[in-house]
Amino acid sequence: MKRSLSLIIGCLVIALALSPNAWAWGKAKTIKIGINAPITGDIPKVGEGTKYAAQMWLEDVEAAGGLEIDGKKYKVELVIEDNEAKAESAVKANTKMITQDEVIAIVGPQSSKQAVPAGGVANDWATPMITPWSTNPDSTKDRPYVFRGCFLDPFQGPVVANFITEEFGATKAAVLYDVASDYPKGLAEFFKIAWEKIHGPGSVVAFESFTTKDADFSSQLTKIIQSGAEVIFTPQYYNEVALIVQQAHELGWQKPIVGSDSWGSAETVNLCGPDCYGLFFSSHYAAAGATGSTKAFIDRYEKKYGYVPDDVAALTWDSLGIVQKAIESMGKLTGNIEKDRTAVRNALAKVKDFAGITGKMTFTEDGDPIKCAVIVKINDKGEFEFYKSVCP
Repeated sequence: MKRSLSLIIGCLVIALALSPNAWAWGKAKTIKIGINAPITGDIPKVGEGTKYAAQMWLEDVEAAGGLEIDGKKYKVELVIEDNEAKAESAVKANTKMITQDEVIAIVGPQSSKQAVPAGGVANDWATPMITPWSTNPDSTKDRPYVFRGCFLDPFQGPVVANFITEEFGATKAAVLYDVASDYPKGLAEFFKIAWEKIHGPGSVVAFESFTTKDADFSSQLTKIIQSGAEVIFTPQYYNEVALIVQQAHELGWQKPIVGSDSWGSAETVNLCGPDCYGLFFSSHYAAAGATGSTKAFIDRYEKKYGYVPDDVAALTWDSLGIVQKAIESMGKLTGNIEKDRTAVRNALAKVKDFAGITGKMTFTEDGDPIKCAVIVKINDKGEFEFYKSVCP
C-alpha cells in the first residue's frame, strides 16, 4: 500500500512539473526583456549607447529588488542580440528572442532599416516592441504591438524645413541622402515635400543620392554647388556626416549644412572635428545645458562610460522606462507568455504624460508618441548645445 501510494505521489509530482501551467509559473519568476541593437556593423556606437543605457537601467531595477507587479517583485534579465546593422540580422534576432528566449517585450532595433522589418516579426508574434530611434512611419504603421520612443519623419521633415527657412532665409535647398537606407530616404522625401510646400515646386534644386558604404561624394557635391543651392540637408549617420561635410568644404562650400537626429552620436564630432562646428541638426535632446533628471542621467553615464551619452542612449533609457511602467501596471503576471505579452502591449497603449529625459510622451493609437523636437547647435567646443524647441 505504501509503495502504491508513493508511486501515485511520484507520478503526480512528475505530471505537475511537466504541465504547461507549472512550467510557465516557473518561468514567470524572471522577466526577460530583449534588446535588438547594432553592436557590430556600420554604426557600432549606436549599439554601444543602446547597451550601456540598458545596463544602467538594469542596475536600477536590480537595486530596487526587481520589477514590482501586483505587490510581487520579479527579477529581470536582458537578452541582448547583435543585429549587425543589417535588416536580416534584426529579423533573426527578434525571431530568436521571441520563440527561444521568450522575452516579454523588445527594445530596439534603433535604425529604421532594421526596425521596419523587425517590427513586422514582433507584430506577427504578438510581442510588444518599442523602437527608441526609428522615425520612419512604417515601423509602427498597422502594427498594434509596435511602439516608438521618438518623433516621426513626417514631423521632423517640416521641422527642419521651417527652421532653415527662418534661420537662414534660404529659398533654394539641396538634399544628399542614402537611397538604399529606409531612414535617410524617407526623411529626404518628407523634407523635400515640406520645403516645396513653403518655397514652391523646384525649390529643391538638387536631390542627390548615393548608396550605403559609398565614401566619395565629390560628384554629388559638385552638382549641388553648381545648382545654386543655399543650404544642404543631409539626414545621414555619423560615419557618413564627417565625410560629406569635410568633402563639401574641400570643394569650397561655405554655406549651411543641416542634419537630422541621426547626427546625434558623439562620433559625429569625433570624426568630423571643427568642420562640423556651428552646424545645426534636429534631435531628441541636447546634452549641453541639460537640467533635472536629464542632467542626472548624463552625469551618471559620462562618469561610468567616459563620454556624454547621445540621443540613442537617452531614447533607450526612456523606452525601457516606458516598458517598465507598462509591466508594472499590467495587473498581474500569469506566467503564460502570450497572455503576458498582450497585457504589456495593452498597458503600453495606455501610457500618458510619461516624463522622459527626452521629453514628455503620450502614445497615439498608432503607438507613436506626441512629443517635441529639439534643434541642436554644435558649438565651438564640439558640444551638442540646445538651440530651440519645436513642438507639434
